[in-house]
Amino acid sequence: MAKSESKRETANPSVSQPQTVFRHRLSTRIWHWVNAVAIFVMLMSGLMIFNAHPRLYWGQYGANLDQPWLVLPRFPGWATLPTNYDLALGRHWHLAFAWVLAFGLLAYLLWSLFNGHLRKDVALSRAEVAPAHLWEDIKKHARLDFHESEARYNPLQKITYSLVLFGLIPLLILTGLTMSPGMNAVLPWLVDLFGGRASARSIHFICAMGIAAFIVVHLVLVVLAGPVNEIRSMITGWFRLSPPPASSAGDSA
Repeated sequence: MAKSESKRETANPSVSQPQTVFRHRLSTRIWHWVNAVAIFVMLMSGLMIFNAHPRLYWGQYGANLDQPWLVLPRFPGWATLPTNYDLALGRHWHLAFAWVLAFGLLAYLLWSLFNGHLRKDVALSRAEVAPAHLWEDIKKHARLDFHESEARYNPLQKITYSLVLFGLIPLLILTGLTMSPGMNAVLPWLVDLFGGRASARSIHFICAMGIAAFIVVHLVLVVLAGPVNEIRSMITGWFRLSPPPASSAGDSA
């Protein structure tokens, strides 16, 4: 993220001038959109697979005669891929885009380590993890105050992105591998790690619902913060900062 690159949009210094800054690197933008397509395909095809047996269990095994911890109705056709019941095709979609998700994440993380994106933009500083700083950020979100005076992610964004990058998506990949009989022969320790294939399926579903919840909150915040500016920045990289409040501008004049 090249935060030092910025440009003013007006020439009159007496007027509060909106400023654009370069916020998203090309690698971040490419991964964002590729990952968005992969996640949507995998969520919808995953619901198709789930519909084959909409019950979840803990332990090594789970079948009709076992006691599930969760029983759900089958998801409607508009939420699944394909829209009609076709377990084989749903699995084809799911497994094909699993490669996109897994290797896309690997490439993104390696490149972000190389170019410093994770260290500069995602890692929390000591000041940002201070309870008072976090509480102030929580109150700002609760007030729906999305005034952006700088290009950096705020602490809640960093915490959320870290949970997704290093928690939910890796768990989805590992539990998905655990449910594959072929991978059980190659990596048998995965079954032990998650306490059985039935437990891995439950964790896989919980993580998938976590990703779905993240997407909903992410989209709501994009709309509240200004969808044109947010989407444009994720396409071009350039983000328009909010002008400072009138009182702040007056104080600094």
